[in-house]
Amino acid sequence: MGAVKTKRMPRAVREQQMLDAAVRIFAQRGYTAASMDDIAELAGVSKPLVYLYLNSKEDLFSAVIRREAGALTAAVRAAVHPERTADRRLWDGLLAFFTHTARHPDAWTVLHLHARTHGEPFAAEVAAMRAETVAFVTQLVAAAARDEGAPCSGGTGSGDTRRVRLAEQEVAGIAEALVGAAESLAAWANSAGRVTARQTAATLMNVAWTGLGGLVAGRSWSPPAE
Repeated sequence: MGAVKTKRMPRAVREQQMLDAAVRIFAQRGYTAASMDDIAELAGVSKPLVYLYLNSKEDLFSAVIRREAGALTAAVRAAVHPERTADRRLWDGLLAFFTHTARHPDAWTVLHLHARTHGEPFAAEVAAMRAETVAFVTQLVAAAARDEGAPCSGGTGSGDTRRVRLAEQEVAGIAEALVGAAESLAAWANSAGRVTARQTAATLMNVAWTGLGGLVAGRSWSPPAE
């Protein structure tokens, strides 16, 4: 096999090209089985050039995690507008999350599956992304509680303080549950192949906003028109 010939292009563009190829290879084969040869071939560059730009397989995998985690987080944050109602903010965030993971299934496979199973520093990168996501969702849930009149901060007397502390714990727990459910649903929706991002978001939104009891009783939350 002859040497791979590459066209001259800006380093930043070439590096993104390598990362794109790495996402696909890591998603398909996992970290251990993925080879720098395969990544270089898919990117259309030489293996020495991959090492020159990204140092090592470990550094390349870390770069993939950081890029894809940042893109997912940015997509969710950009979709949520503070001037909208509480239910609409939560819907917008969920829809953005499932839309992004559906459009980038390989990236989600790397983040949700492979990065968590190879120890440090990869697991720490994903844990940092998840912590940021949980913190953001916690803010959304707390804002929804305030909008609906449920206490989640402050307090004047011992009774209020106890009630507020419980509310804060519930807010944190709800945020953790929502993020965990969203992660699992994204993996399920991508593997199912016939479920749209909007359908997946509506499923979780109804459970989160209406509750199972409400759904069984025939009540549901309707998303805005596309």
